[in-house]
Amino acid sequence: MTHSMTGYGKAVAELPNKKITIEIKSLNSKQFDLYTRIPSVYRVKEIELRNSLSRILERGKIDLTMNVEVFSKDVSSRIDHNVLAQYRDEIEQFALNNNIPAPADWFSVLLRLPDVMKQDIEELDEEEWKVIEEAIENAANEVISFRKQEGAMLENVLSEKISNIRTLLSEVEQFEEERIEKVKSRIYEGLSHLEGFEIDKNRFEQEIIYYLEKLDINEEKTRLAHHLNYFDETLKADQSQGKKLGFIVQEIGREINTLGSKSNQSDMQRIVVQMKDELEQIKEQILNIL
Repeated sequence: MTHSMTGYGKAVAELPNKKITIEIKSLNSKQFDLYTRIPSVYRVKEIELRNSLSRILERGKIDLTMNVEVFSKDVSSRIDHNVLAQYRDEIEQFALNNNIPAPADWFSVLLRLPDVMKQDIEELDEEEWKVIEEAIENAANEVISFRKQEGAMLENVLSEKISNIRTLLSEVEQFEEERIEKVKSRIYEGLSHLEGFEIDKNRFEQEIIYYLEKLDINEEKTRLAHHLNYFDETLKADQSQGKKLGFIVQEIGREINTLGSKSNQSDMQRIVVQMKDELEQIKEQILNIL
């Protein structure tokens, strides 16, 4: 089953004194790239989180956001009374020594000074983290569900594009005989302009056969048809294989390019251009497959 790398998932962790909302967004990337926006207290779990998500989501540019809504909590910022008293004593002494008035509003002055407020360091609660971890996994599973839906749409688009190339390939055959005759006529016409030059018909036929063998496209047609079938098989496989599909697309492109270089016929060249157009659209979509 084809999976897209684009996805979105959301889950909520309900705790006694807070609600934590987890959002995960996923975009295409050649490898696993995780970007997190989480409170500092949970940073200690970031490596563990990275390993867990890389196992679940495999590949993509992953953006994880954790929003915390606190219901009730003890004040973590406290006034350091000793520091506050020292500042006041220093200011009063300075004012007295310099014959200047002391501040009228002490608190507006003192509370702005460094180290007056001290912050309690919040420690991670392992039981709390288990609830958050479960919510993260639920959000990641939602991303996978989203990827499956997007992947099904991508699979339909890619199947249609491959089918279009296969149809175009079948149209090549009707122009092959005409192409060979045109090549022969062009060579005959060129030789007819050479005065005093006598053509050895047997040798000429041998040279024509040799030349036409170089323009023969049967092998390219066979290989291209094989690659198209292989693409379909890989697309419908049990596991999404974006990188493998990319390699197959490269092989398809090589065969189409060779067809174009050997065509020597306007209608065939037009078909090749249409094939290339379909292939470019496939390449764009392949970038988003897991």
